[in-house]
Amino acid sequence: MAPSIWQILIVIVLVMLLFGGRRIPQIMEDLAKGIQSFKKGMKDGDTPQVTKKDTAEEKKEP
Repeated sequence: MAPSIWQILIVIVLVMLLFGGRRIPQIMEDLAKGIQSFKKGMKDGDTPQVTKKDTAEEKKEP
């Protein structure tokens, strides 16, 4: 059973009363930053990590 328009409006009004009009944009901004950070972490996780020790060993080999 899908929620009716009245149920959705009541939830929106309750959220506005609890968090206020100024706090909601801050919450959404923090959520967006968290998602971007997560995506960046997943993207960086696909590439192998090179440490200073690895680069120093490569320079010594020739």
